[in-house]
Amino acid sequence: MAAAGGEPGTATDVGDEAFQVFYTEVKQIEKRDSVLTPKQQIERLTRPGASYFNLNPFEVLQLDPEITDDEIKKRFRQLSILVHPDKNQDDPERAQKAFEAVDKAYKLLLDSEQKKRAVDVIHAGKEYVEHTMKEKKKQLKKEGKPTVVEEDDPELFRQAVYKQTMKLFAELEIKRKEREAKDMHERKRQREEEIEAQEKAKREREWQKNFEETRDGRVDSWRTFQAKGKTKKEKKNRSFLKPPKVKMEQR
Repeated sequence: MAAAGGEPGTATDVGDEAFQVFYTEVKQIEKRDSVLTPKQQIERLTRPGASYFNLNPFEVLQLDPEITDDEIKKRFRQLSILVHPDKNQDDPERAQKAFEAVDKAYKLLLDSEQKKRAVDVIHAGKEYVEHTMKEKKKQLKKEGKPTVVEEDDPELFRQAVYKQTMKLFAELEIKRKEREAKDMHERKRQREEEIEAQEKAKREREWQKNFEETRDGRVDSWRTFQAKGKTKKEKKNRSFLKPPKVKMEQR
């Protein structure tokens, strides 16, 4: 499905086609088995690009946003057993990654605030698609054409919402990582300043300590210097105090 205004053969078209293939394959697997076998679940959760799709915890657990906490716990138990490394010893590494994805999604949805954020993202994706449909129909009406768009098809509408939702989750994840990197840089800068301040304080303490420890020596040296200077001055003054010559009395 090409993006609106896109040209055939563009990177956007290729990305849309790749998504369409992925979406179709996932849905085909789900139709074959509503629970999915362990191997299928591991494949779904670890295939190339899975980190992009796994940002949506509801998608990871294959649940609707309106699901209850009890149903979330029940679904987690089912999936965690299916993909647990101990149950999939023929593919333990991928099973571990799949299990971690399931566990992460479960913990996110148990947090009421995180769950609300995820629901808000899904609703925002749906609202965006509905707004886009409205704008498309408005333009078609303006051009005197039938106001029918491809998203009128329920399946295509779900795909459009799914795709937009994934984009929103990805954008949020990018922003989160940027904030994390910025915070890390700021913490590093503050730590470097703290270390520099500590080193400076240490140098000042050492200087003050040395100053105090050598105080008596400096005072004694000064006193010795002063005493020597005074002795030399007294000797010099005495050398100039010669007695007057006695004149012989002439007769």
